[in-house]
Amino acid sequence: MTVKTEKTPVRKGTTGLILSGGGARAAYQVGVLKAVAEILPKNVCNPFPIICGTSAGSINALAIAGRAGHFRLRIRKLETIWNNLGPENVYRTDTWGVLKNSIKMLFSFLNSGYALGEPKALLDNEPLRELLKDYVRFRHVDEAIASGELQAVSVTAMSYTNGQSVCFFQGRGDLQPWERSRRVGVRTGLTVDHLMASSAIPTLFPARKIADGFYGDGAIRQLKPISPALHLGADKVFVIGVSDNPIHKKPHQFIRHSPSIAQIIGHMFNTAFIDSIESDLETLEMVNQLADRLSPEERAAGGIETLRPVKYLAISPSDPIDELAADYIKELPYSIRAFLRLTGATAHGGGISAASYLLFSRGFCRKLVELGYRDGMKQAEDIRTFFNLNTSDDTDGKLQIEPCREQTDQTTACSH
Repeated sequence: MTVKTEKTPVRKGTTGLILSGGGARAAYQVGVLKAVAEILPKNVCNPFPIICGTSAGSINALAIAGRAGHFRLRIRKLETIWNNLGPENVYRTDTWGVLKNSIKMLFSFLNSGYALGEPKALLDNEPLRELLKDYVRFRHVDEAIASGELQAVSVTAMSYTNGQSVCFFQGRGDLQPWERSRRVGVRTGLTVDHLMASSAIPTLFPARKIADGFYGDGAIRQLKPISPALHLGADKVFVIGVSDNPIHKKPHQFIRHSPSIAQIIGHMFNTAFIDSIESDLETLEMVNQLADRLSPEERAAGGIETLRPVKYLAISPSDPIDELAADYIKELPYSIRAFLRLTGATAHGGGISAASYLLFSRGFCRKLVELGYRDGMKQAEDIRTFFNLNTSDDTDGKLQIEPCREQTDQTTACSH
């Protein structure tokens, strides 16, 4: 894939929201955003002109960008969706459906690994498509961009054709596509297919066809999850992760038996969904330290005059999500529980981490929303500082607030 690459102008004070992947773990993001909505003035339309989502995070991203009204109202509606979400709303849970897909996967392996007809996967997530079609207002994205409320929104997916991480974005006319090593940015009109592709966890959910290629979960091969927001013009980023805070981790208990399939898959998922965001934040911190030490003249002399510090705030779960998930496995339908037991996706089998990505149960999702809200409120002062709410001067980056003029979820007018 070849794209034209030019620099996108950066507007001072442009905040990017980065929502990483993680299946059902993305419910945690809603809780953090609920805290942000309560901390900010209630008449804020959208404090994030740039919204970037990956995997299940892309669903939250479009749920925000694809709705009108005050930010608090949007998050309240999103919270309602997650609080009432059940596995049947995301994938087929009937025994015959799960068994049929498993048989199709088996025949695919026996057929030299090639899938015939539709892409094969263990679970059928067509119910998720119907949910997204009913909830996300894709037309509002164009309206929000035209009004100036939104600068850009992006969804990242992985191309099965060439292994590239493809950031599909929709935004202002002056935003330029980009091409870097193993990652590109492509301008397009976002649809439900982009969301389905970005959240299609390999082997669990089927790949999705977009244009001439098939795409899967965006967290796979996404080595620089913060990069899309910067390419789209953000000069500071708000990152919501779904990994456990390392300082709260307990020493690993020695398991005498060999690792189960689910335990192996869980580590693979964690590598894709968690490790890349943590690594990219470390890189960003080092770049910030370098940018702060160099004067504009030194940057110009070194040919890095565009190097600039990027303010960021990252919030991640304070409690181990794996331990929380173990308490809610029983809420899943029997067919899914049986499938998880066979693969060792249990606390005893060491594969509870893999199970947490599929645990779209009402109890688990509500628990994660509560955890996210609690963690967000604990960092209320950091959030106020990030949005410059503690200063009275009109400095660059201070949140600009104008009331939303919205009546019927059709039009919104606010500026930043």
